[in-house]
Amino acid sequence: MSRIPILDLNAQYRVIRDEAIAAFDRIAESCGFAQGPAAKQFEDEFAAWCGVKECVGVNSGTSALHLALHCLDIGPGDEVITVPMTFIATAWAIYYVGAKPVFVDIDPARRTLDPAKLEAAITPRTKAIIPVHLYGQIADMDPILEIAKRHGIPVIEDAAQAHGATYKGRRAGQLGVMGCFSFYPGKNLGAFGEGGALVTNDEAFAKRARQLRSHAQSERYYHDELGYNYRMDSIQGAMLSLKLKHLDAWNAARARHAKRYAELLADLPVTLPKEFPDSQSVWHCYVIESDRRDHLRQKLAEAGIESGLHYPLPLHLQKACAALGYKKGDFPVSERLGEHCLSLPMFAELTDEQLQRIASALRQALADG
Repeated sequence: MSRIPILDLNAQYRVIRDEAIAAFDRIAESCGFAQGPAAKQFEDEFAAWCGVKECVGVNSGTSALHLALHCLDIGPGDEVITVPMTFIATAWAIYYVGAKPVFVDIDPARRTLDPAKLEAAITPRTKAIIPVHLYGQIADMDPILEIAKRHGIPVIEDAAQAHGATYKGRRAGQLGVMGCFSFYPGKNLGAFGEGGALVTNDEAFAKRARQLRSHAQSERYYHDELGYNYRMDSIQGAMLSLKLKHLDAWNAARARHAKRYAELLADLPVTLPKEFPDSQSVWHCYVIESDRRDHLRQKLAEAGIESGLHYPLPLHLQKACAALGYKKGDFPVSERLGEHCLSLPMFAELTDEQLQRIASALRQALADG
């Protein structure tokens, strides 16, 4: 019986192979490799797709977050609020500007920043709030934005896993002063390597981010401040433009698979991800929760089914964040999710036969001792 991967990029590539080869040839023949016309074309297309005025392509989602904080002039002595249940890149960007990450626990249903716990974390040093749209689900943004507005604090969306997700009719990237995306290959919109983008409706932020990503050049060989080499490769821009044409259909397929998972797993003693009437997830990950998580993962592997852990150790318990002084028990909802989370295969090309096989393997695993 064939193996079921957690993500099948080969299946995706087969759909776009001829177009991808042609796009690569165009870039190679033009010799415009770094932040060339293909990257600019993608920026224009992605801004329009997100429903914003500006897109600044960069070399990773981490770089996008870093530049967003720079655009707000955040630095040493400042604090930035985010969640401990996220990939560590969210915290890296805060550290990179010399600021201090301040964590707020997640809501157990959305698995995103809990607005009810936000205000207590705000201090006079709080200079930004970064909600993370985890697993493709947008955070409950209206109460977050209302609290932020009351305190005069800008909100940056970490939309690294939420390409096309909506909240009350608005797409990820439209809700904060800036939105930051990753195009790591495994994302819903993934490059053929690394990539990222900062989107915004603020032309001044976009202008500064464009300068910072290219060694802070106001014009060629004139550098106004400390800058970075965060430019997007033209090949990545071309491949992302190609994939962007398919993304709505791919996201729709993921949504169908999530619905089918919910049908197949409804009677099992596991916690399934929830859907919300105000939002549409893009199902970057399909994450169930079980107190027998490790047993289930082992049995799935024995059945030839890959699974993942997103994320087993929240940031406040990471060695790299030890100086922040947090301890186990400080963020119980994040900790519980880390201990119980199990990501099942999720990609557009999944077949119903594969979904049924995954469900049957889980059912059998739960029936075992």
